[in-house]
Amino acid sequence: MVIHSDVWGPSKVPTLSGSRWFVTFIDDCTIITWLCLMKTKDEVNLLFQNFHKMIETQYNANVRVLRSDNGGEYQSFDLQKYLKGHDIIHQTTCSNTPQQNGVVERKNRHLLEVVRASLIATKTPISYWREAITSAAYLINRVPSSSIKFQTPLQDVTNVVVAPTVPNLPPRVFGCVAFVHLHKYQRTKLTSHALQCVFVGYALHKKGYRCYHPSTRQMYITMDVVFHEDSMYFSSKSELQGEYHKEIQTLDYDYHISEEDESGQSELVNREVGELDMSGQQFGSEDVFIEIPNQSSSVEGVLNLEPNPFMKRLPHRHNRGIPKPTYEPELSTKVKYPMSNYVSTYRLSESNKSFVNQLSTVAIPNSVQEALADPRWKVAMNEEMKSLQKNETWELVECPPGKKPVGCCWIYTVKYKADGSIEQFKARLVAKGYTQTYGIDYTETFAPVAKINTIRVLLSLAANLDWPLQQFDVKNVFLHGELSEKVYMDLPPGCMVLEKQCQKVCKLKKSLYGLKQSPRAWFGRFTKSMRAFGYRQSNSDHTLFLKKQHGKITTLIVYVDDMVVIGNDLEERKALQNYLFREFEMKDLGPLKYFLGIEVSRSSEGIFLSQRKYVLDLLQETGMSGCQLVNTPIEEGLKLCVEPHQVSTDKGRYQRLVGRLMYLAHTRPDLAYALSVVSQYMHNPGEQHMNVVMGILRYLKNAPGKGILFAKNIDHQSIEVYTDVDWANAVDDRRSTSGYFTFIGGNLVTWKSKKQNVVVRSSAEAEFRGMALGLCEALWLRLLLQDLGYLSRQPIRLFCDNKAACDIAHNPVQHDRTKYVEVDRFFIKEKLDDKIVELPKIRSEDQLVNILTKAISS
Repeated sequence: MVIHSDVWGPSKVPTLSGSRWFVTFIDDCTIITWLCLMKTKDEVNLLFQNFHKMIETQYNANVRVLRSDNGGEYQSFDLQKYLKGHDIIHQTTCSNTPQQNGVVERKNRHLLEVVRASLIATKTPISYWREAITSAAYLINRVPSSSIKFQTPLQDVTNVVVAPTVPNLPPRVFGCVAFVHLHKYQRTKLTSHALQCVFVGYALHKKGYRCYHPSTRQMYITMDVVFHEDSMYFSSKSELQGEYHKEIQTLDYDYHISEEDESGQSELVNREVGELDMSGQQFGSEDVFIEIPNQSSSVEGVLNLEPNPFMKRLPHRHNRGIPKPTYEPELSTKVKYPMSNYVSTYRLSESNKSFVNQLSTVAIPNSVQEALADPRWKVAMNEEMKSLQKNETWELVECPPGKKPVGCCWIYTVKYKADGSIEQFKARLVAKGYTQTYGIDYTETFAPVAKINTIRVLLSLAANLDWPLQQFDVKNVFLHGELSEKVYMDLPPGCMVLEKQCQKVCKLKKSLYGLKQSPRAWFGRFTKSMRAFGYRQSNSDHTLFLKKQHGKITTLIVYVDDMVVIGNDLEERKALQNYLFREFEMKDLGPLKYFLGIEVSRSSEGIFLSQRKYVLDLLQETGMSGCQLVNTPIEEGLKLCVEPHQVSTDKGRYQRLVGRLMYLAHTRPDLAYALSVVSQYMHNPGEQHMNVVMGILRYLKNAPGKGILFAKNIDHQSIEVYTDVDWANAVDDRRSTSGYFTFIGGNLVTWKSKKQNVVVRSSAEAEFRGMALGLCEALWLRLLLQDLGYLSRQPIRLFCDNKAACDIAHNPVQHDRTKYVEVDRFFIKEKLDDKIVELPKIRSEDQLVNILTKAISS
């Protein structure tokens, strides 16, 4: 074993036992760390000897190398003699180069940062730093680390040597209130059965928690303890506040030992940390340690009745963390690259500026208790409950034997008016449908939702033809669907019910948000109503409903409960609105402003789509709002692959980030290629892949308000497609990347960057497959325009800059380079013969799709 070691101290504030120093020993392979406290530095010699014997006995391993600085405690005669006697090589740093001992320097820094945070957060006096540092060491040795493939040091050490079994207790909040159970011989019949102590850590060689009683200076090591982790012991002790504020001035994790050797060099100390207190020191000889045998503690809650129709409030969850902060435009001036330098609204109209500012100022609660603390959200929850009761969504019944009820939770959002002001705070009760079982409480679940591509086509037509955009919302949309299965659900959290009904469950009579079959039930009901009113479904998108009369058209596209009505028949639009308001409980949201997280702005120049708030929230939640920006989403010429021994990264975080970025690509075609690349490594991401994802976030900060503009053009029916391929660019499998842009009436409506499914042997073959992919998208757009009644008589213009691919399409010649794409060749040739598509020539420098197939410079 290679052991890194260093000494930290002296602390200006001693521990309760008088210690002012500590020494750390870190294994180079597994980064497991042992911590020993000292009253004087000369104890290092004895502590290392004990440590060496422990390693040989407990781990059946040999210490071959000791790495340290040139401090006098390591250069002592006794320690050097011991090292030579056991053939241990002592490696030391060069003069004035503490970075050579960086492993333990950084470990000590990590340890002291954790200690400082623990003491400050819990208002614990600095004299308790000994307990805080051993507790931090205990936890850090049990936290996964990226440097050892996201294993814990304790897990990793068992893969290398035969390690002893150590206790692993559930972690608790340091400094919280802990009620230690007192047994009969420790109390009388009239005294308290529990003693209020402060939790200070974990026992070294016992499976128990360390709880200290400051008044009697007694330490209790026990499992029979009840923790109040939301209450800090010292935060309520006014007599200790002065001591805390006085001592906090002296705590400084950069305070380090400075030792000079004969050459006059100065040694520095710091770095991460681990556990296992070797010193055996506790609070002091005057302290009394009492070990309490394990007992199962039971805490019964007492139900309070209130004189309301809903009588007893159900318990809230207390395991939620602090809510994530929302974006604030004015960031701290300490940030080197503040977000406010890159966010501007000066080009927006006053109404739109008000709207986007409102989106950034409202915080969404993350738990029921947070919502109930705000009167606005409490009112919203009451309105939701009244609506559910009015609709007779459920009835309270006893849960049948063998039936497992479905859980439920609250989801919160904010609804906005057309002028950007807040319309209402919306609370929605959602069933936890992921607990349902197929064949028991649900069967068929599929229900279509609107395609974003269809929405962009409709907005392009609206911009060219000056069609109005009207948005509607259905209140409690899923309550309109009838359930055919028997589904039982838990009582909603936070509501109050009669005590005799506490054990009952809700038998659902109507569908509810979250149930697997709810979307299907709602969409079936809505489709039936629209057909009854004379509308028909489009064959290109089943969520698009059309009605033509008197040479005019009205269209409605629906995404669950959000609807957008577009068309030039004002009378029909008014009749449709009246009909929907009679059939369902609806709200008129006015002109389209905010739809599916997309901000819609309209002016005389056209319609502009962006996801500015989405970008700002994403940067804030990922901690990248203060990052340095870059000019391109992916570095030019970068080729990613799966390395044989790549450094792994957090797979779940990688997948969540890429998923959120992919939704952002609905209005950002400049991200398509970068997202196509990073999404190929979702199953096995490495550190280099995560760096690319972080680079995309840096690029987003450059211009968070970028989007896509649908300008007003004269020719609103023409379809143009640009296709391009980067041949064999994938390092892992040498497959090619296809990309296409499609334009309707001069406006970009759809795009894609995708790696091809097979390896091709020539660039012509790859380009031909790319042409077929782009043509399929253009044919779908042609069918959609035909449904809308705006099909152009002009053929589709397909632009490809590969001469060989264009020649193959025009000339049905069978030779070696076409036999592998024969189906695509006949497909394109058929459309050319039918005059549906034409292939005009285009120069490579005029090709627009390069940004979808390769990383290019800004």
